[in-house]
Amino acid sequence: MATGPVGPEGAPAGAGPAPLRSSEAVTRAVIRHTVRDAVFLLPPESDPYAAALLRRFLGQGAAVWLAGAAAGHDGRPAGPGTGHLWGFACRPLETARSRSGSPAKRALDLVLASVALLLTAPLLLGCTLAVRLVDGPGVFCRPERVGRDGRRFALLRFRTARPGARPGRLGRWLRRTSLDGLPQLWNVLRGELSLVGPHPERPSRAAEFARRHPGHAARLRMPPGLTGLAQVHGLRDGARAEDRARFDNLYIDGWSPGQDLRILLRAAARSPFRRAGR
Repeated sequence: MATGPVGPEGAPAGAGPAPLRSSEAVTRAVIRHTVRDAVFLLPPESDPYAAALLRRFLGQGAAVWLAGAAAGHDGRPAGPGTGHLWGFACRPLETARSRSGSPAKRALDLVLASVALLLTAPLLLGCTLAVRLVDGPGVFCRPERVGRDGRRFALLRFRTARPGARPGRLGRWLRRTSLDGLPQLWNVLRGELSLVGPHPERPSRAAEFARRHPGHAARLRMPPGLTGLAQVHGLRDGARAEDRARFDNLYIDGWSPGQDLRILLRAAARSPFRRAGR
């Protein structure tokens, strides 16, 4: 042929597509071209920008694949069902969403929460009787929090003050020792909380943070937790929401059972019990 083939919008076919230089441009391209598959040649969790791009693809419902060297970066041999992309090994990416919802994480939560409830049963009973005797009926309070995928749930806590009143001596002691958060183990058994996960936010704060800080809503890929990577690094309620979101997404992108155990040990070294949220 006298002239080479012409690509979209008159560009030469060999020139390739124009680079997408922002996450918004990626989102528009995914929607416009109905992208169903995305291929990474390097492990996306190895780079914060690639991890953010990964979350963008997953949020748009695209299937994510690892090809070439990335397909074997975790040391797994190519199995009989491993596919290929023009001769390069290719396999689906095992995302944090699938791993965080795996039976392994749920089993870890159930086993450890059950053991913790058995060990602390006398303490739970004592706190229940103390709150009932000092402050009257209504031992528990149930503030609303935002859980996985934006679902709301009631966070279970011992009541530390009567409505409209200041905490008394008992309430201050429960807060100081974090014993007011012990009933949240029931939230773990019910699947509303995990032992380790992002900090559960109030609905109003979650909506505000999602508007102001890109990546904050991505935390909802995983159930919130009694403690988390951000908390053990000292990033609690007074910390910047952007910093907490960065730690939470880092934890989710690299989730493993071993990481959960390490975070729990660090939290236990700091305090016997941790409140999930105020």
